[in-house]
Amino acid sequence: MTTLSITARGQVTFRKEVLRHLGLKPGGKIELNLLPGGEAAMKAARPTGTFDALAGCLKGKTNGAKLSLAQIEQSIATAGAASGRGK
Repeated sequence: MTTLSITARGQVTFRKEVLRHLGLKPGGKIELNLLPGGEAAMKAARPTGTFDALAGCLKGKTNGAKLSLAQIEQSIATAGAASGRGK
């Protein structure tokens, strides 16, 4: 178990090993679920992609060229992986 200190401003700094364990890097986000009895469950927030983001992933990348199905599938896979859905 890791013990963290709270500053006078109510802030907590997580140790590097905690962030590594959660797979978080600077700019990452943490989800905190408040549970009964003064407990909480914490996990790394994983970004979820939207259809709107996926629908526009090819815009401006083809210079008007027609893409093959393989090229379209690769672009979709790349956009999905970038949104955190590549697992």
